[in-house]
Amino acid sequence: MGNIVAVVGRPNVGKSTLFNRLTGTRQAIVDELAGVTRDRLYGKAFWNGVDFSVIDTGGYATNSDDIFEEEIRKQVLIAIEEADIIVFVVDVLTGITDYDEGVAEILRRSNKEVIVVVNKVDNNDRLAEASYFYALGLENVFPISSINGSGTGDFLDKVVELFPKGTDEEEDLLNIPRFTIVGRPNAGKSSIVNAFIGEERNIVTPISGTTRDSIYTRYNKFGHDFFLVDTAGLRKKTKVHEDLEFYSVMRAIRAIENSDVCLLMIDATRGMEGQDQKIFHLIQQNKKGIVVLVNKWDLIEKDTHTTKQFEAEIRESMAPYTDFPIIFTSALTKQRIHKSIEKAQEVFENKKRKITTSVLNETILPLIEKYPPPATKGKFIKIKYVTQLPTPSPTFAFFCNLPQYIKEPYKRFLENKIRERWDFTGVQIQVVLRKK
Repeated sequence: MGNIVAVVGRPNVGKSTLFNRLTGTRQAIVDELAGVTRDRLYGKAFWNGVDFSVIDTGGYATNSDDIFEEEIRKQVLIAIEEADIIVFVVDVLTGITDYDEGVAEILRRSNKEVIVVVNKVDNNDRLAEASYFYALGLENVFPISSINGSGTGDFLDKVVELFPKGTDEEEDLLNIPRFTIVGRPNAGKSSIVNAFIGEERNIVTPISGTTRDSIYTRYNKFGHDFFLVDTAGLRKKTKVHEDLEFYSVMRAIRAIENSDVCLLMIDATRGMEGQDQKIFHLIQQNKKGIVVLVNKWDLIEKDTHTTKQFEAEIRESMAPYTDFPIIFTSALTKQRIHKSIEKAQEVFENKKRKITTSVLNETILPLIEKYPPPATKGKFIKIKYVTQLPTPSPTFAFFCNLPQYIKEPYKRFLENKIRERWDFTGVQIQVVLRKK
């Protein structure tokens, strides 16, 4: 199951710096000026073998002139509702403020796991001052420094420990594929779900954002058994203003994380847009299977080349990852909707595909000998062994003498050779290099 950590706190306590450290990026702008973060920030983190999502809620304070109090309070309430763990960031230099006490009171009444992160603890003197924050009445208090990373190890150990554990019933349900329909608002996601199940289960209107929740539907017909998930449309960050929509976006992200295959729906009347690319990369980031559905195909004037041109544009915009199925559908006329489910099932099977080590080495090593990695700094690179790792998505480890010298183009070459010989259509392949 997907795990979501929401980072809350008043402006200028170091939430963005913590977000950057947890996700290993510089995605969040960091400045001494309060309120710099205004976009939604979403990233992936990994600790002790556990993947989880981090959402910095600081960007949801809008239309504020002074201290953001009302807006930030709404963010905290939404984070409590949707996240698994709340990370409440406070500043050791300013001590406990009235706002901190107000947030702590809300968090104490919630049933969610809360971790208080006392930031800017850069020396031993400040370490002693961090103990004052136990006065907030919250059990888990960790002094850290987001800038230099001190204390983050213990804090992350606690985060991983507190994640909810799945029940036996949930584990059984995990064996049933989850196909999640994602896309921009008003692309026809709810309409196609209704077409699949043959009833008006989901509300459909021309108004963007009608679906506010992720709706799970069990589909058990014609030899297929899977969960079909309709999600709220993911729109551009600049167009997300309502708190309800922030809530919907969190739900959509969680649905992507909990899915096996994502059906990315593109509106044929609008064509491929930047937001479609962002959703595609979000699916890639989560290493999920993907099928692209071009909906409203019945509304397009076509000639003999229209389909090929449209498909070429989609693959070009998603490059370098181009090995995924594209189905041209219509929810209104039910054109090819069953083919899209069949393709999703095929992608699901591809995602589970395992190749034995002996077959891998017999097939791939001769190709590597024929086209070895280019020598770097006068040193020759020798790949000696390859195996598939036991991971949820296909990951292949290549063992060699100098892994640090193998560049991205050659890794893509290795991936392409694997794809040529085995069917991994719709599935992202990871190539990792290890020292032998």
